[in-house]
Parts: sequence; structure tokens; C-alpha cells
Amino acid sequence: MDFPYRTALIVGAGTGISASVARRLAGLGVKVALAARNVQKLDPLVRDTGALTFAADAVDPHAIESLFDQVTAQLGEPEVVVYNAGARAHGPIADLDPVAVQNSLAITAFGAFLVTRQAAKQMAPRGRGAILLTGATASVKGFAHSAAFAMGKFALRGLAQSAARELGPKGIHVAHFIIDGAVRSIKRPDPADKPDSTLDPDAVAQSYIDVLRQPRSAWSQEVELRPWVEHF
Repeated sequence: MDFPYRTALIVGAGTGISASVARRLAGLGVKVALAARNVQKLDPLVRDTGALTFAADAVDPHAIESLFDQVTAQLGEPEVVVYNAGARAHGPIADLDPVAVQNSLAITAFGAFLVTRQAAKQMAPRGRGAILLTGATASVKGFAHSAAFAMGKFALRGLAQSAARELGPKGIHVAHFIIDGAVRSIKRPDPADKPDSTLDPDAVAQSYIDVLRQPRSAWSQEVELRPWVEHF
């Protein structure tokens, strides 16, 4: 096997991109841990991958420390950590509930910091590892009625850039993925007259795997993925 990692933790696991990444990793023989607030929703994915599940609140520092301890005890230290959690608070700025905005920022950005921090603490002594952060169009473009999500994703991108510059020389590959477009799902299939006009989550997952295979002499720090018809 030419894949360089043996254990992985996905925080904010669910359907879509994170599920596809979990399946690709498991298919490569990687032992996978899935973390979410509600782990019952992950039962189908567990059956597909043999992954272990862990209930965790991404915005609780103690919960994240405990999560890494539990994963390490049961699978070994995670060599790949993927942060896929995010939350929206949609609407006109004047009408937004400050508590909802605070929650959106906490899940989208602060949780990513907590997970990146804990991953760095474990990976730095080993001198290797990978941290992948899932961004969105909102990472680079703030839309009307989407201020909270844009704030969180801009912060996530800043975290990725800072972490890459700090941790890269220590052997830790940090990469940020801008998912620039709608992700295909059962509830959101491609229109019949516009094939491949949404992002196939399996194709996105393949890009994650390709980045994880990169030699350290040519690491990507940021990757933008969009359907061929997407405007940018």
C-alpha cells in the first residue's frame, strides 16, 4: 500500500463529503474514527466502513481533549484529522439572533481551532501527520444573508494558513479545501438537464486522498473544488 497514513479521525462526521472520505480511507486500510454530536445517525456509515464512533461536542475544549484520548486508546493516535463541522445562521444582518451567530462561529471556527490544537499536540512529537479543514465558497466570498457563515469560514481559512506555516516545517501537512458549489445528495440530485452540475462527494473525497498522498516537497495548502459549470 502506498498510502502513508494508518489512522484517521473525522470530526463533524455525517453524510456527504465526510462519509465519502471515511469510505475512501477505510478502503485503503485506514482505521477510521468518526466524531459527531449524534452518533446514531452514523450507523449506516459504520456498517460500510467498520469505523468507531465517538460522541463529542466540537466547541467544548475538554470534550475534544477527551475525544483524542479515547481515539488514541482504541485506535492509536490519529495520523489524519479532518474537520468537517459547520453551522449556518441565515438571514439579514439586522434580524440575526446573536446567540445563533455565536453558535455558528463556535462550530465553524472555534471548534476547528480546538481540533487543530489537539492534533498538533499529538502530531508534533512524531514529526508527521495531516490536518484537513473543509471550507466552502464562503471561505473567500461573503454572500448576502450569510454573514455568520462567511465569518466562520473566513476564520477557518485563516486558521488553515497560520497552522500550515507553523506546522508544515514540523512535518504536519495542513490543507484547506474550498468546496465551491453545491454538494450532490439524495435530496439534492443533479438536474436532468445539467449533469455534473453539483459536486460529487466521492470525487471530492478522492481529492482529499490525493492531497494526503502528496510528497512533502510539493504539498498543497489550499485546494478549490467546483463543478465544471460553476461561476467564479
